[in-house]
Amino acid sequence: MQIYIGNFEYQNSFQSIFKKNISCLTFPVFFKLLCKLYLIKFKSKVMLPINQYQEQFLAYLQSQKKDKEPKNLYEPIDYILQLGGKRMRPILTLMSTEVFDADYKKALPAALAVEVFHNFSLVHDDIMDDAPLRRGKITVHEKWNINTGILSGDAMLILAYQNFEKYQPKIFRKLAKLFSKTALEVCEGQQYDVDFETREDVTIPEYLKMIEYKTAVLVAAAMKMGAIIAETSKDNAKLIYNFGLNLGLAFQLQDDYLDAFGDPETFGKQVGGDIIENKKTYLYLKAIEFSSEEQKAQLMHFFSIQPEDNLDKINSVKEIFNATGASEATQKAIQGFTLKAFKTLKKMKISEDKKAILKAFGENLMDRKV
Repeated sequence: MQIYIGNFEYQNSFQSIFKKNISCLTFPVFFKLLCKLYLIKFKSKVMLPINQYQEQFLAYLQSQKKDKEPKNLYEPIDYILQLGGKRMRPILTLMSTEVFDADYKKALPAALAVEVFHNFSLVHDDIMDDAPLRRGKITVHEKWNINTGILSGDAMLILAYQNFEKYQPKIFRKLAKLFSKTALEVCEGQQYDVDFETREDVTIPEYLKMIEYKTAVLVAAAMKMGAIIAETSKDNAKLIYNFGLNLGLAFQLQDDYLDAFGDPETFGKQVGGDIIENKKTYLYLKAIEFSSEEQKAQLMHFFSIQPEDNLDKINSVKEIFNATGASEATQKAIQGFTLKAFKTLKKMKISEDKKAILKAFGENLMDRKV
């Protein structure tokens, strides 16, 4: 029998629990203890539907909005935070807190820290990429100017840290340590991404390391923050981090795939954007690996030009992705990292229903169209 009390799992039979003094227990006392144990087992917190975590987070985000001066520093911050997005990372923080039987409300400041940091990275990424749009709206540096984008982004990083001040010192230290490590890795991932733009010898392991740092570590950290706030075991915290890391890798590879093969009506951004920008994604690297000399020459040619009309380029590159088996290999990699994430669930000391919720979340990510 397995009994869950808070974050601790006890695996004992009733006989072993009472073996030293069962003879001195009266039946009413024994029955009372028996009922108490069963009640404890079913004390596991019922989790909310994902859309409700999103609603609660958005309400908290709105409640933290304040009119502050100077406006040219804070208005761009409010602007980027209100642009929408999936809010996947803060939702994962709230979910993982309740996975380990703590109230998700305790995790709202940490969830906000994750979301503010994520959007800070987007503001600076958009400046580096000279991107005109973000989520279909004008980017911060285009709406204001580059200097404002840099400064507001810097302020967002500090504001993200300030959210951890709402926790007790023990929890604060753990959250801040994880956050600092993650923030630096995200910067390292961004630098790798920039470096790859001018390199012709990028390998699959290097690319996977880049997307791990640039994307996956923040997903993993978002989930581990929930574990820290719930004060679960070190093993559980490590496992939920690994779960998030592999889901993050699958998520980014799916993003690579959808960028080329997604439905324009549901994808939410221009299909073929990575091809237009000559980005060496997993699809591209696998195509180079599997291609004939002729296909390789064609692919490298397409990734060296910037035609005025990109439609022919996009279609030709996609044909090579399919013909070489790169598209199929990418889909297998997505499935592989997702299944690797699921394996960690078996080791996690949580109830089976919560394992099922996390698995369903991962399956939805793997099957997403946007």
